[in-house]
Amino acid sequence: MPETIFAKIISREIPAHIVYEDDMVLAFLDINPTNHGHTLIIPKKHFINIFDGDNDTLTHMMKVAKKVALALKKADLAEGVNLIMNNGPEAGQEVWHAHLHVVPRLNGDKVFHKPNHVTNPEAEFSTVQEKLIKALVN
Repeated sequence: MPETIFAKIISREIPAHIVYEDDMVLAFLDINPTNHGHTLIIPKKHFINIFDGDNDTLTHMMKVAKKVALALKKADLAEGVNLIMNNGPEAGQEVWHAHLHVVPRLNGDKVFHKPNHVTNPEAEFSTVQEKLIKALVN
């Protein structure tokens, strides 16, 4: 396994505030949280991101994210959650080991701002649709 900070957490070389663990994943509190309870879910099997991850592990990460999200609500740490997985440097990925953020949200917390949206003329929707359909089939 490549030597990332997450590999060192998995091997217990460095400490983490672990909240959940099973044979496939580890979930622990983010050391730079956006809100109290901000949790990272990482696979124990190394892969970089969604592009090279196997479907079983990625599916399991999402199931654990639901468990964590429900626990955050039950513990009164969240009213809602954002699930975020940055995939590639263009998307803001900084650690080269897959990880899914479960970000607790509270009414009025102003953690995230509404995203900017592109303007899509109707013809552009059709072009994008055709490209995606072709890519999904191959």
